[in-house]
Amino acid sequence: MSFDGLFTRAMTKELTESIKGGRINKIHQPYQHEMIMVVRANGKNHKLLISAHPAHARVQLTEEGYDNPAEPPMFCMLLRKHLEGYILEDIHQHGLDRIIIFDIKGRNEIGDTSYKKLIVEIMGRHSNIILLDQSRNMILDCIKHVSFAINSYRAVLPGQEYIFPPEQHKADPFAANEEDILSRLDFNAGKIDKQIISQYSGISPLFAKEITHQAGLVNRTTVPKAFLSLIERINAHDYAPSIMNSGDKENFYLFPLGHVQGESKSFPSFSLMLDHFYFGKAERDRVKQQAHDIERFIINEKEKNEKKIIKLQETIKEAEEAQKYQLFGELVTANIYAVQKGMESIEVVNYYDENGATVVIPLHPLKTPAENAQKYFTKYQKAKTALSIVHEQIEKAETEAAYFDALLQQVETASAKDIAEIREELIEEGYIKARKKKQMKKNQSQKPVLDRFFASDGTEIIIGKNNKQNDYLTNRFAARDEIWLHTKDIPGSHVVIRSKSPKEKTIHEAAILAAFYSKARNSSSVPVDFTLVRHVKKPSGAKPGFVIYDNQQTVFVTPDAEIVQKLKKQPTM
Repeated sequence: MSFDGLFTRAMTKELTESIKGGRINKIHQPYQHEMIMVVRANGKNHKLLISAHPAHARVQLTEEGYDNPAEPPMFCMLLRKHLEGYILEDIHQHGLDRIIIFDIKGRNEIGDTSYKKLIVEIMGRHSNIILLDQSRNMILDCIKHVSFAINSYRAVLPGQEYIFPPEQHKADPFAANEEDILSRLDFNAGKIDKQIISQYSGISPLFAKEITHQAGLVNRTTVPKAFLSLIERINAHDYAPSIMNSGDKENFYLFPLGHVQGESKSFPSFSLMLDHFYFGKAERDRVKQQAHDIERFIINEKEKNEKKIIKLQETIKEAEEAQKYQLFGELVTANIYAVQKGMESIEVVNYYDENGATVVIPLHPLKTPAENAQKYFTKYQKAKTALSIVHEQIEKAETEAAYFDALLQQVETASAKDIAEIREELIEEGYIKARKKKQMKKNQSQKPVLDRFFASDGTEIIIGKNNKQNDYLTNRFAARDEIWLHTKDIPGSHVVIRSKSPKEKTIHEAAILAAFYSKARNSSSVPVDFTLVRHVKKPSGAKPGFVIYDNQQTVFVTPDAEIVQKLKKQPTM
């Protein structure tokens, strides 16, 4: 794990330097397990993200934007009641555990001084955010309720006394010396990294492996030296927040780790590093849960139409043999005197052949000569009729398959609000039934919310991430002389540069956005077409999001998540 006790210690220091003494102005709960607190400190607003997500639990300052629900959840309402307008008096860590405590002071509704504690337990799927009344050490509420039936050691419920998770009785690594380390480790038993984890608090497998890596030859001399050297660096707050990418896996830590192979990228703060590391990851997990049924439906429909196309193409092959069936029927009729019931085939002269070649005609042994002839005439008529409509059915099935393929790409890059719009589109198109919701009519009347990005020179770039947004952006929102972009022959987002004459670099950056929000986001040298909005047309009766265009030019770009993240941030002008 990257967010271990030592990382929690460093993050606590960063938060203390940034927001200690600040005033809590706003509180939001954009998602089930995540809170955003806007804290005014040192002359600016800071967004404090507190997450109890099972896979992405953390505490950090963030510059990312989050969509808030129409109605705040109950836990959010409670935090607003007890904490908005209050001062963050202190931020500290409980021992070297992954527990951060916010001491908060303010005045209640009757004007009396009130002290609260907000405790964040970062413990994987057991992570929690707990609000305490400090004077009584009583839980006012928590983002996850845990009863004694779930945890026999303690209950985390409103009205209960707060108890810290059970102590593990491990040693403090900052108090360690060479003698202490040697007394706690058994070098004959091996697995020194696991022994370090079991003996010292706050240490993760990631850090323990770095100790043994820096020790080189693991023995009684090298391990204590490596241990104390790394701990001394952390104690001196000598950090270089870094993300290590080993190809199939990413890790972040206090500084680059030598035992992690691959590229390493450093950041000026832990919060910026976490924004970069979790960019899209937590959102994708949330969306995946919300979109599971929609994604499964889209995949099934896409596969169903692809199978239909294969069957129709087989029908064409059969239909192309229509003339052969007609010939067989006529030849059987012409030679009916020579056909006997019970025959499985007959060889006759093909009188249509100039050379008088013979042809073998398969027969059904249980049918009479006349019935065999009629069988071929029937197959001829059926094949002839099928051929006249099968091309139309193939075209329709290909359109449907392409539509669901585009929807699948949109689900892959969608936010929670985008999923709601995709679901709404499927309802409107008659593919799925509407859920009974009070807000459905209200939602249908709202305009789609488009994603805004900004080029390096400050030019605004707008993206539609689903068909509803694409249609609204291209056909209603964009001006006719603005620049429109889309990946060439690849499902993806509509992109509009809000300028009539953008710089070449701006077009290149917009093309990167178009490629990133397309099916080719993991490819390189992706072709992106761009033209004026006036040259983009939606054919009558076309599926949502489908357009045709001309007078285009093409650029080739490689999608880059880091560039996308930079373009997402509004420039300071």
